[in-house]
Amino acid sequence: MVGSRSWIGGLFHRTSTKRNNDKFVDYPLSPIEEERLQRLQERVQVAYDETRPEHQEALRALWVCSFPNVSLEGLISDQWKDMGWQGPNPSTDFRGCGFISLENLLFFARKYPASFHRLLLKKEGIRATWEYPFAVAGINISYMLIQMLDLYSEKPRCLPGANFLKLLGDNEEAFDILYCIAFEMMDAQWLAMHASYMDFNDVLNATRIQLERELSLEDINRIQDLPAYNLL
Repeated sequence: MVGSRSWIGGLFHRTSTKRNNDKFVDYPLSPIEEERLQRLQERVQVAYDETRPEHQEALRALWVCSFPNVSLEGLISDQWKDMGWQGPNPSTDFRGCGFISLENLLFFARKYPASFHRLLLKKEGIRATWEYPFAVAGINISYMLIQMLDLYSEKPRCLPGANFLKLLGDNEEAFDILYCIAFEMMDAQWLAMHASYMDFNDVLNATRIQLERELSLEDINRIQDLPAYNLL
C-alpha cells in the first residue's frame, strides 16, 4: 500500500477530466426526476463524519457484511486493511468522496452479496500479484460516477447524465445499482487488461468510457436496459 491520499488523490485528479465533445442541449425534467435528482445531489454533499453515530454504524455494518464471521476490533484497526483500505482508519479515505461512497459499498454488499464477495475476495480470474485494493477502488468508482453524470451541476449537462435521469425517474436506487454495475465492469476490465496495481487509472478510464457509451444509447429507459446490467 502507498500512503493515504497518494493513491486516491492521484486517481481523483486524473479521472475527473471533462469530456470536451459533450454538447449540452437543455431538456425538461419530470417532477419525479427533479425530486430524485435533488435528493441524490444532497447525498453527494454529505461528508463522512466519524463522530456521527449513523456513520459509525454504517461502517460497522459494512464490516459485518464483508466478514460476517470475524469480530471487528474497532473502527480504527489494522483489520480494515483486509478490505482494501489504505490504513487502519477508513475515515481518512472517505474524505475523498464523502458518505455516499460508504453508502454505495454497503448497498452493494446488501443488494448483491454474491457479487460483492466475489470481487472483495478476488474469487475469479487470473489475478495480479499486486491487486487493486477493493474498498479504495470502490471510493474511486463513486467519485467517477459523480463526475461522469455531472451531479455537481444544477442538472447534468452531458448525454449520459441526462439519460441517467430517466433511469432515476424509473428507480430511485438507479445510482446505487449503477455503482454495482460499474464495479463489476471495472473488475471485468481489470481481468481483460491483465492489469496490475499501477494500471488502475487506465482500467477506471476504460470503465468510464464503456459506461458513457451504454448510457448514450437511445433505448435506455430503465437501469435494467443497460447491457452491462447482466453482469450483476
